[in-house]
Amino acid sequence: MIFCYENYKLFEEGSWLYKPVKTVMEQLSLLKGKRDIRVLDLGAGVGRNSIPIANELKHSARKVVCVDLLPSAIEKLSRYSKEYDVEEVIELENSDITDYQIKQNEYDYIVAVSSLEHVASESIFDSVLKKMAAGTKDGGLNCIIVNSEVEETDIQTNERLDALMEVNIKTEDMIGKLRSFYNGWEVVKEQVKPLKYKIVRNDKEVLLKTNAITYVVRNR
Repeated sequence: MIFCYENYKLFEEGSWLYKPVKTVMEQLSLLKGKRDIRVLDLGAGVGRNSIPIANELKHSARKVVCVDLLPSAIEKLSRYSKEYDVEEVIELENSDITDYQIKQNEYDYIVAVSSLEHVASESIFDSVLKKMAAGTKDGGLNCIIVNSEVEETDIQTNERLDALMEVNIKTEDMIGKLRSFYNGWEVVKEQVKPLKYKIVRNDKEVLLKTNAITYVVRNR
């Protein structure tokens, strides 16, 4: 992650920072007509999703709160918010998402893209989900993209490596967990997509395989 932030510019073609996540942006249409919208991006990074969200909601959003543990990511996000003229909408929080306190009934839209699986344990994962649900207004949305059944293999030696995901559980168990915490909510989108791509770990090329789960729900 740090490698990508340091070596690629936001929205640079050819990197995974090139575009915001399509599903994240699609849900903004469900917020049309609302005023003083508050958005929370947990694990915002350098603003791949939060900058476009802020730009889209610039005239109706009160704040897009961006939480990330890495000071370097927050620093770059601050610069990008000025560059893309959304500084007044963006609120920066340098914090572990585990420790970040989400006020009850505070947000219209909470986004967590490839961040929840990096909390320290499954019990903490559950705790963050609980806070997200409690922090969502009536009619508000949660958009979660989370990896499951992650495998990493050294491409050169074909050696199976320990996957660097703190919470790495079976896909069916992850889906069951999400359904349980959001019981009674309207399911807007539920999708499992097998993915594989090359990454760099300690200067080695690694093949990462995962079942990426997209889960979008609305508080009814």
